[in-house]
Amino acid sequence: MASDPKIHTFEEVAKHSKTKDCWLILSGKVYDVSPFMEDHPGGDEVLLSATGKDATTDFEDVGHSDSAREMMDQYYIGDIDPATVPLKRSYIPPQQSQYNPDKTSEFVIKILQFLVPLLILGLAFVVRNYTKE
Repeated sequence: MASDPKIHTFEEVAKHSKTKDCWLILSGKVYDVSPFMEDHPGGDEVLLSATGKDATTDFEDVGHSDSAREMMDQYYIGDIDPATVPLKRSYIPPQQSQYNPDKTSEFVIKILQFLVPLLILGLAFVVRNYTKE
């Protein structure tokens, strides 16, 4: 690692999101993994999907080996400016619609769409059996 690491902004790192130009943020450090794209065991799609965000969680969830962690040193190009990293967004569930009593007619229609063909089929079966004789 360099003794005086360069500080990169999040916006600058996010621009490098192509196969030939791919930078990742892992644990506050920036890595240029472009030369490793073809050699990555998971394929280049895995690395490309981790661009434009802090990929630390993605990296840790996979459970990389010690040799993979040592290999990262050769791709290290600097640190990320933490002030430029967007805050994590909290999940806001979508608004659920209130119960609408008018929808009961829709339920009846769905039941009828199921029952009417069955009744017609049953009637056809009964008519066929009684008209054979």
